Amino acid sequence: MALPCRSWISNEALKHLLLFSWLALNIWLFWKTFKLYYSGPQYYYLKKMLGVRLCLSRASASVLNLNCSLVLLPMCRTLLGLLRGPKMVFSRKARRILVNTKSIHVGAHVVNAVNFSENFNKEFNSMNVARYRNEDPRLIIFTSVPGVTGVLMVLILFLMCTASTASIRASNYDIFLHTHNLFFIFYILLLVHACGGVLKYQSNLEEHPPGCLYLNKTLQDPISVTKADEVAFFKKALKNDTGASSAQEEMFIKNNTKGICMARPVFQPHFPETWLWISGPLCLYCAERLYRFIRSSKSVTIVSVTHHPCDVVEIRMTKEHFKAKPGQYITLQCQKVSSLESHPFTLTMCPTEKKAEFAVHIKKVGDWTERFCGLLECEQNTDVLPKCQHRKEPKLHIDGPFGSPSEEVLNYKISLCVAGGIGVTPFASILNHLLDDWEQYKLKRLHFVWICRDIDNFLWFADLLCLLHKKLWQENRPDYLNIQLYLTWQDGIQKINGEKYQPLNSRLTIGRPCWKILFDGIAKSSRRTKVGVFCCGPKGISKDLHKLCNSPNSYGTTFEYNKESFT
Repeated sequence: MALPCRSWISNEALKHLLLFSWLALNIWLFWKTFKLYYSGPQYYYLKKMLGVRLCLSRASASVLNLNCSLVLLPMCRTLLGLLRGPKMVFSRKARRILVNTKSIHVGAHVVNAVNFSENFNKEFNSMNVARYRNEDPRLIIFTSVPGVTGVLMVLILFLMCTASTASIRASNYDIFLHTHNLFFIFYILLLVHACGGVLKYQSNLEEHPPGCLYLNKTLQDPISVTKADEVAFFKKALKNDTGASSAQEEMFIKNNTKGICMARPVFQPHFPETWLWISGPLCLYCAERLYRFIRSSKSVTIVSVTHHPCDVVEIRMTKEHFKAKPGQYITLQCQKVSSLESHPFTLTMCPTEKKAEFAVHIKKVGDWTERFCGLLECEQNTDVLPKCQHRKEPKLHIDGPFGSPSEEVLNYKISLCVAGGIGVTPFASILNHLLDDWEQYKLKRLHFVWICRDIDNFLWFADLLCLLHKKLWQENRPDYLNIQLYLTWQDGIQKINGEKYQPLNSRLTIGRPCWKILFDGIAKSSRRTKVGVFCCGPKGISKDLHKLCNSPNSYGTTFEYNKESFT
């Protein structure tokens, strides 16, 4: 009998294991660095000047170095094809801990600037950052390299975080794009910030043990000092300075008497280690960007443009040596619309051995898509398609293809694909592939659920669904594809117009699907089987499906959840 938590383990175990390992690594690194600066003898004088804020600033800096290196990895789209699943969760968590640890780091260093000013050390001048006692801490911050670069990094991080909100991304994508392009300046500032050499450690511990008495005068001949002389000296100095009791004197002497030394402590800045953390991921990202630039430099040829209902445009293109798998996506850039901005679109038709064409469906939902579709419509009534093919106008560049969870639909024996509105595009390329040859894949049964608000939305791929349905019936496999269409809003029209769409009208339901009944039916007919669940649609649908996939069932069926999302 299957474990009740088998589905949860299949969906969540790896993600939570990775998150736990990453969190444990952050905690361990924070504690290790904090302990080093708190009790390390080389930081005795520095800690005495700055207090525990030194430990907090350095511990948070170590965590920042770790996450500044890790956050680059989800930006490598090619790498994401190999690391699907937990990547999005990790990327969000890494960004959040960057903000939190940055706050700790900045706050601690602000206090450090105050301590540098108030605790100006005249005896060991090389330790000081302030030029004189009680110097304005703001001058220390804004006249030092670490201070200026730190302020600029905080400003960039603030702009990136605020521009990442859903409202700004939806209202003005350009703001989101351009602020996130500042990340390269952020990393340059980070490297410069670490080279400031503000915090210094003692390098001559053997000649000058921390806490020992340094005779600040020039001696012609060396003298011999006994242990009794040291103890007597400390007792006298302690009583004169603090008026301590005998018990306090003994405790102080036990903990702090290191002897009398003749050498002055020598302080020097640390060798900057930040580049060791980020150089590898940064080089990997730069190499991938160069590869993607070379790959996308050759423009594509527009073969045809088809206008579908509800502001959806289908573009069919060709490109030399372009190959892709069903479920993958590309990023599309049009110089006439924006020289920097590019957007991801799922392939709705992939090139095969028989045909070189590939296609995307674009819905006009923002400034970029409206401007782009406007370019395609400018010559709508004057043979625009032959001109597009001849002049390659508007000039397009594509980057990709990139992997997505939808690629795995064909690798399950049973798959459930749930689409909301234009979210059907990842599954359209799979349906097109099955139309060419469905027998070569592991997939034995496909449950396809499509939820739309407008009846005309189904016309985007109604012909494709009818052709595939007809082919499977002719080959005596009507049970291979289970189509369920749901119309959530009706304005009097409750069916797709056209006699050829009768097979779809018989599978059209007014309302929303009952997910529990659907999952129970699939579990009952697929006992002790792994079922792949794929979703591309609103968050509400995704949340319901995710919850049901993790719920136990009495048939031993495991539902493995996969959500389509772009990075």
